[in-house]
Amino acid sequence: MTIRHFRIIFGVFIGLSFLLDSEQNVAQAEGRQLEAESAVVTSHSTTVRGKKFSYKATAGTQPVWDKNGKVIASLFYVYYERDNIKSRENRPLLISFNGGPGSASVWMHIAYTGPRILKVDDEGYPVQPYGVRENPYSILDVADIVYVNPVNTGYSRMIDAADDDKDGDKMSEKDKRALFFGVNADIKYLAEWLNTFVTRNNRWLSPKYLIGESYGTTRVAGLALELQNAQWMYLNGVILVSPTGLGIGREGPVQAANRLPYFTAAAWYQKSLDATLQQQDLADILPGAEDFAVNELMPALVRGGFIDPAEKQRVAEKMAYYSGLSVQAVLQNNLDVPSRYFWKELLRDKSLTVGRLDSRYLGIDKKDAGDSPDYNAELTSWLHSFTPAINYYLREKLGYETDIKYNMFGDVRPWDRDNNKTGENLRLAMAANPFLKVMIQSGYYDGATNYFDAKYTMWQLDPAGRMKDRLRFEGYRSGHMMYLRREDLEKANNHIRQFIVSATPTKGQPAKY
Repeated sequence: MTIRHFRIIFGVFIGLSFLLDSEQNVAQAEGRQLEAESAVVTSHSTTVRGKKFSYKATAGTQPVWDKNGKVIASLFYVYYERDNIKSRENRPLLISFNGGPGSASVWMHIAYTGPRILKVDDEGYPVQPYGVRENPYSILDVADIVYVNPVNTGYSRMIDAADDDKDGDKMSEKDKRALFFGVNADIKYLAEWLNTFVTRNNRWLSPKYLIGESYGTTRVAGLALELQNAQWMYLNGVILVSPTGLGIGREGPVQAANRLPYFTAAAWYQKSLDATLQQQDLADILPGAEDFAVNELMPALVRGGFIDPAEKQRVAEKMAYYSGLSVQAVLQNNLDVPSRYFWKELLRDKSLTVGRLDSRYLGIDKKDAGDSPDYNAELTSWLHSFTPAINYYLREKLGYETDIKYNMFGDVRPWDRDNNKTGENLRLAMAANPFLKVMIQSGYYDGATNYFDAKYTMWQLDPAGRMKDRLRFEGYRSGHMMYLRREDLEKANNHIRQFIVSATPTKGQPAKY
């Protein structure tokens, strides 16, 4: 692989003159400096689905401005462009966000869609020595990709120029953080940043797609409408990976019943189900669990303490059958078994817990007693493989050198979650834009954002059902980051590839219902 490094430091141009001095052009973090604007360009080649091609990677920072033209933050991004493309006008652009909400874009960048992925075994478990390798399933063959890190994630940081408000008075730390750290503040400044990025890179004519994982799904669902209404930028597709609730209510009996199909999947993987279920394939037993959850468990939960005792016993026995738990454990929880209790209880007799984000992973607690695990076994495993991989890759392969710490998870608390209407915003965006399609991807063993909640979100996103032909669900035999498992890495990338092709209209196709 031949690598060419270019270091480009841009001035910040406001109006007709450069108004910012060096202190305002630099983000202060951990006592170190980060340029508000920078770019390092490198050339690479890769092989995807048996075809070799070259591509360009740009690792850099781009400012966030306030309404007065002051730089208030700098966002780190990595942008991949396939070489030898005749026209970028028809070349799709995929814009990628992870979640948290304080998480860097590392996860999907070096484990899912990017041209390089970290070294793990075929089931997604970490191996040593750490490092990265080619991703034979990357979607870079069909779309260019930019991975964006919101403020305080990755190398992205606030900048001291945010100290002053519009009247020149000193802003409080709380007010500065409120510019970035909340459902709607996050969406607003990121939409402005994307407008600048698309303009600078001449991508206005390109079909554009957003992909978000976990809290990133809240982010991209809200961005779909914000980009339309505030930036006049219309999308072709939104991909929701392990989605949150998007502000769509599912409290009480709905929330409790929706957990059951995930319990079934996790128990099946851990070989904890009744023999009559365990001997069947997962795909064959999940429909029965889903039907029981909606048509029997949910009505029983609605009746609460006034349910007939015999009916409660019958439902408890069937819930135990589908969850791998004992009837006693189900009844002690009044049919409403919390996920944390399930992670502790399922393998309690073996002195093991199961993972929250991926219930294939096992943990060891100090005590067998208790109602929740001591720690998240899967997250600990992921961090010790992802962290060295991304720090090595950015510096050694992409040539981006800085002493700023790469925040896998950044300080974004408190996060303002009020007025979360991102699900409704996505529906409105779809209603106003006939080209816009949505795909949901979920892992069956994800206990944090479980797959049946994701299905429920999809069903409720458009309750009238008029746009259901533009909504698609795909499930995988893995957890929150389903792409860590090699079989699902291939399958999930192929689903994205198919989705992009299907959502990119043919030349001259009109936008109408």
